[in-house]
Amino acid sequence: MKQLILLVLASSLLPMVLGFAQAQETKREAIVPAQGAQFTHIQFDTTGDGWVELGKDDFQRANCDEDTWVWDGPLVHSTGKPVGVLRSKKKYRNLEFVAWWRHLSFAGNSGFFLWTPDDALEGLPPNRLPDAGIEVQVLDTGYTQQYEKSSGKKATWFTTHGDIFPVGRSKLKPFPPLSPDGSRSFPKGNFSKPSPEWNFYYVRALNGEVRLWVNGHEVSGGNNANPAEGYLCLEAEGAPVEFRNIRIRELP
Repeated sequence: MKQLILLVLASSLLPMVLGFAQAQETKREAIVPAQGAQFTHIQFDTTGDGWVELGKDDFQRANCDEDTWVWDGPLVHSTGKPVGVLRSKKKYRNLEFVAWWRHLSFAGNSGFFLWTPDDALEGLPPNRLPDAGIEVQVLDTGYTQQYEKSSGKKATWFTTHGDIFPVGRSKLKPFPPLSPDGSRSFPKGNFSKPSPEWNFYYVRALNGEVRLWVNGHEVSGGNNANPAEGYLCLEAEGAPVEFRNIRIRELP
């Protein structure tokens, strides 16, 4: 009789144990699972396990002036000058992060650098950008107009809605649609808002694959990145820009 009671108890507890184990295994999955991601609007919850907010103590200057980047709580303001980057103190491999950004002038230019290696940052002089990393473009929508007016050419090689591309020595196989030379992943839709409105990015970088969501819509990406580990950088490229509420979660 005692053995029968124990057997009944074990069978009733088994689903609970398995469910808890499964929850423990899956709680660190990306917001959008790697398989079956759709190019569609979704909502993001960054209050779960493993999410941390990055602030002043999590970054250091690579080559900018001290007053190029000024923090005010979760917001960092950049004058954009001199050109350069603010880099994370920590290296990342598999991660997802969210951030709000806005340009404070018409046709502003900036971006995030993913997986930037040490040798691209060491001894980097002012007014230079790293020669390696994966750039997640942050352009004001007015940049197209300014480029076409100043150059007299059509803006066919870039967009202002979330291009992703390898920088310098880094490698990436961009997802279509592609830029004319095949080097950039162009967005599948135009969802960026003009200055001075805020834009929201969600980026997932997992096992050499990068995907970007702009204001809730997946738009661009690529895979086979090399290197696929390094620093996260914020870019100053000549125009005032602000980033806020940068939250990150490392993934297995």
